[in-house]
Amino acid sequence: MAKEIKIKKIQKNVQEIKKEFQKQTANLILNGFSFVAALAWNEAVKSLFEFIFPKKGELVGKFTYAILATFLVVLVSRNLRKLTEEDLEENKEN
Repeated sequence: MAKEIKIKKIQKNVQEIKKEFQKQTANLILNGFSFVAALAWNEAVKSLFEFIFPKKGELVGKFTYAILATFLVVLVSRNLRKLTEEDLEENKEN
């Protein structure tokens, strides 16, 4: 009887590990695609700034791009954090 309980416990652990492995693999793949998309957007925005600020203003354009990109990242991360906190609070209430 004790062996059967141990076997069931091991099987349950194996299933949990399998699910976690699949979840992490999916997250890694999604993060990889997100990175590729970010690189594509980076190139597009850089090209736009090079068009707006020709060679003379190249340094100004790079700093403007860096400041705007930082501002955008702060806004997006702030909003995502709020959404995540709201979801956590809702899950605690349920």
